[in-house]
Amino acid sequence: MKIRSYAKSELAMLYFPDSDPHVATNHLTQWIKKCPELVSALSNCHQSRFAKFYSAQAVRQIVKYLGEP
Repeated sequence: MKIRSYAKSELAMLYFPDSDPHVATNHLTQWIKKCPELVSALSNCHQSRFAKFYSAQAVRQIVKYLGEP
């Protein structure tokens, strides 16, 4: 997986390829919320939960805590 900036739905579709983009995004958000260390890491990356994109730094943290899609 290439670490770069991703739209939230684009990254979510990598983790949940058989889902609708909106559903995939909701599932990824729930996974993130269930991992307090990841929530903290994303906060340290200045990643807003309202942002439409994940920065490359945020993607790196997501992959670190959730594994590659």
